[in-house]
Amino acid sequence: MNLKPSNRIQNIEESSTLAMSAKASEMKSKGIDVISLSLGEPDFKTPSHICDGAKKAIDSENYFSYPPVNGYLDLRKAISNKFSVENNLNYDPNDIIVSNGVKQSITNVMFSLLNKGDEVIVFSPYWVSYDAIIKLADGIPVHLNGNIDNDFKPSPHDLEKSITNKTKLIIFSSPCNPTGSVFTKNELEKYSKIILKNNLYVISDEIYEHINFLDEHFSIGSLEGMNERTITLNGFSKGFAMTGWRLGYMGAPRWITNACKKMQGQTTSANCSIAQRAALVALNSGTKSTIEMKNEYLKRRDIVYNLLNKINGFKVNIPKGAFYFFPNIEELIGKHYKNDKINSASDLCMYYLNQAKVSLVPGEDFGAPNCIRLSYAASEKDLMEAVNRLKNSTNNLT
Repeated sequence: MNLKPSNRIQNIEESSTLAMSAKASEMKSKGIDVISLSLGEPDFKTPSHICDGAKKAIDSENYFSYPPVNGYLDLRKAISNKFSVENNLNYDPNDIIVSNGVKQSITNVMFSLLNKGDEVIVFSPYWVSYDAIIKLADGIPVHLNGNIDNDFKPSPHDLEKSITNKTKLIIFSSPCNPTGSVFTKNELEKYSKIILKNNLYVISDEIYEHINFLDEHFSIGSLEGMNERTITLNGFSKGFAMTGWRLGYMGAPRWITNACKKMQGQTTSANCSIAQRAALVALNSGTKSTIEMKNEYLKRRDIVYNLLNKINGFKVNIPKGAFYFFPNIEELIGKHYKNDKINSASDLCMYYLNQAKVSLVPGEDFGAPNCIRLSYAASEKDLMEAVNRLKNSTNNLT
């Protein structure tokens, strides 16, 4: 008998962001000067006071034993308080689970709530792993498309039309990866009326909450009747520059967290004990460093926006949060470079990688085949050089 990967795994594509990053890293290892703008990873170091919290947990607090599956109680209390004070969300500490990143929180929810054939409405463009995780859980993703002209936000009317008797969940991110769009209170109120009317649940991915250039971040779970219908996801990777610490968390109605706790207990169990102690310090130390990072991202956003607007064939909107641009590049589809034709966003990204030595991510896996994603979580020097290279390489297309 020949053993081979399961059908489940064979039917799942590799993450395009990780694939492009790997190609860029391979080229760099050969001495090629590649500027990587593909990964959604802050280029800042984890603030020193958070690192000191981890060191203290190792050196003097002896946090070496298995933590509770859902996370240390004092950390869950701090998250509960954060939800209450910053988001007007009512989650008891027992309504919270700390996981190995938001990706695991999403996986816990999908595997805990979906049966084969259940549908999940996905606001599109969407983070690449939403689709893959839904499919792994035997669910069916239903894409609800926005476009650059409406700031990538689907209309309430389209949401209503997408609901069937198989719809179980809705998932979106705000601020959004990959578009940088931020949903306002007024927009979320319109969605919430439809969610409540149809007795649905919503997953609100708020991992980019602290990189929000509007006056405030608004959580859909804080609207009347929505606390019992909302699974709120957040974490420490983006706002606290803690990507490698692998720290995410969710707040949800108790029956959902009980199911997710069972799922996590049979897969990874708890998140790393030392990382959790660092997370507690992050939550209890204010957001001074977070605000400083956000202000730097805002400065970079404005620089890159002005430069991207000078590239012929790029249609660009102004992202209100996160650290991405998601330009529409359909005017460049069909163009040539010598004997090579650009037939897709993937072709264009490979062209830029080979000719401009800039790594980007094609929009196909985000549900937007006429777009590409560019991360501006890089130094101003690298950003200006990268966009200049993109401009010159685009001018070489005929």
